[in-house]
Amino acid sequence: QVQLVESGGGLMQAGGSLRLSCAASVSSFTINTMGWYRQAPGKQRELVARITRAGSTNYENSVKGRFTISRDNAKNTVYLQMNSLKPEDTAVYYCNVRPLAGYYRGKYYPDNDYWGQGTQVTVSS
Repeated sequence: QVQLVESGGGLMQAGGSLRLSCAASVSSFTINTMGWYRQAPGKQRELVARITRAGSTNYENSVKGRFTISRDNAKNTVYLQMNSLKPEDTAVYYCNVRPLAGYYRGKYYPDNDYWGQGTQVTVSS
């Protein structure tokens, strides 16, 4: 029903850049928000950046000015350009999508979270 395929993680030195991509395969509903969350060892999962279908964005404070989220609605794909990486950015990054809540072919879809499998980003000092 919903498949999220992430790519672009890896190992990078501090100050470097990485670009994450997440392609959503969805046949049941229209996607509203797309975003990226991350979870470091021993910490809770946190929002990194999110973008609505209309293009409104919000970012976690520590990544403002360094990360940029964008999306291609025609491809149901969201990107996260990460520049000036820091060791504290090390985490598993998860793609997230939420439906535009409503009825589709007679079935109601609330704005629940759908998650990708996660991609590791490691930043060395």
